[in-house]
Amino acid sequence: MTREEALKFLNENLENRNLFKHSLAVEAVMRDLARRFGEDEDIWGLAGLLHDIDYDRTKDDPDRHSMEGARLLEEKGLPEEVVYAVKVHNERHGLPRRSLLDKALYATDPVTGLIVAGALIKKEKSLAAIDVPFLINRFGEKSFARGANRETIKSCEEMGLTLEEFLDISLKAMQKISGEMGL
Repeated sequence: MTREEALKFLNENLENRNLFKHSLAVEAVMRDLARRFGEDEDIWGLAGLLHDIDYDRTKDDPDRHSMEGARLLEEKGLPEEVVYAVKVHNERHGLPRRSLLDKALYATDPVTGLIVAGALIKKEKSLAAIDVPFLINRFGEKSFARGANRETIKSCEEMGLTLEEFLDISLKAMQKISGEMGL
């Protein structure tokens, strides 16, 4: 599946525009992580772009979320490594993170929310207005970006990255697509 086909597929399955922007953010971070680790950027990008493809259908049933998406991706012929990473990103299923791709998608999903929340509390409402020290300071605040699970984000250590390194890679990746994200 090409990126263009994936975007079309995503548009057919997601109505929520903020979730669409989230998918773009996860894709951007996954591509930069793939580059960092010498992995296939297209495969990692597809995993990031399509990881929540089923969310509009499963938002009220978190136990189905990602399993339905994985089924859709399998039917479209995506590689097994992408299908499995999509399943694994929902911790409710208790599946082991076996590959670097699994670990990257799991940690990346919530970090994008933390970064967007950081941008939105600045008067500029811009990704350019935040930096890693700002995010580290906010990371410890339980009331800030409550939906961004800190333990999941800290699982970046499973990839051999410190929290600071992971935030730096993620923020820079998202800043590259700030126009698409409206931030």
